[in-house]
Amino acid sequence: MKKVVTFGELMLRLAPNGYYRFFQNDQMQATFGGGEANVAVSLANFGLDSVYVTKLPEHAIGQGAVDSLRYFGVDTSKIVRGGNRVGIYFLEKGASQRGSVCIYDRAHSAIQEAVPEDFDWDVIFEGADWFHFTGITPALGKNLVEICRQACIAAKRKGIRISCDLNYRGKLWTREQAREAMTDLCKYVDVCISNEEDAKDVFGIEADNTDISAGKLDHEGYKSVAKQLAERFGFEKVAITLRSSISASDNDWAGMLYDGKDYWFSKSYHLHIVDRVGGGDSFGAGLIYSLLSGKSSGQAIEFAVAASALKHSVEGDYNRVTVKEVEKLAGGDGSGRVQR
Repeated sequence: MKKVVTFGELMLRLAPNGYYRFFQNDQMQATFGGGEANVAVSLANFGLDSVYVTKLPEHAIGQGAVDSLRYFGVDTSKIVRGGNRVGIYFLEKGASQRGSVCIYDRAHSAIQEAVPEDFDWDVIFEGADWFHFTGITPALGKNLVEICRQACIAAKRKGIRISCDLNYRGKLWTREQAREAMTDLCKYVDVCISNEEDAKDVFGIEADNTDISAGKLDHEGYKSVAKQLAERFGFEKVAITLRSSISASDNDWAGMLYDGKDYWFSKSYHLHIVDRVGGGDSFGAGLIYSLLSGKSSGQAIEFAVAASALKHSVEGDYNRVTVKEVEKLAGGDGSGRVQR
């Protein structure tokens, strides 16, 4: 069984019921999520040996976060315990022409105050085949940039493939800070995952003839973005998600994979969105699973996009779908008919 290690921050998610606005009533749903944790859950659901690494307090909320991963079979044995708080994010889900709102309350979380000495990467990576992180984690502070760097160096030393989802978050750091840190970290990365905005925000690489707010995507422009990324950093593969935002409730969704030689575009799905948080993470997980399973480039991008399309129908950060369900959709059955 292939083994994947992911590293990042696991947060408490507080969200009003359904599509209510903040404090429209006095109830909020409490769940857990975070970019790399979402990937770990998907990979465990796909049957891989999935290991998640972070730092969490030893109190009941920290334990609840750990237990949320254990439920899906994620290996939590490498999680460091310590610190005082679990980061929180508040989510107000958008609908129709009203966009979603995300508010962070994650300052001084256990992982944000972690130090490089907290993690023994040689032990963590024992038997691992793949390491995944996102641009969200180094955005938490210079200490996290250094921890990510040490993780990448250890992974490279052991011959472990590395993937990174650029995932630029303007509420966490500036474009200049992101560019400096990610330019360094990306030299270790084999598979880069991006979207229509991240390449521009982090590296200034922009797709021509594209207006995502108007729902206009140009395939040639994205080919150029992928090739520029690969040439700048030596990536083995570049995957780009292609989202056309019709409204907060309806998007068109597809993806592209560049393997250094050819460009592979998936079929496009029209999504009526239940919850879009974690959509990119489920794409990344689908791609990692596909590449570790020996799928071709064309099969890999179809699987990744199908996995992500299904995630948009699932409440919460975690994607609760199986390989069989993903392959059914990737194979062309998107009817949504009742399964009896």
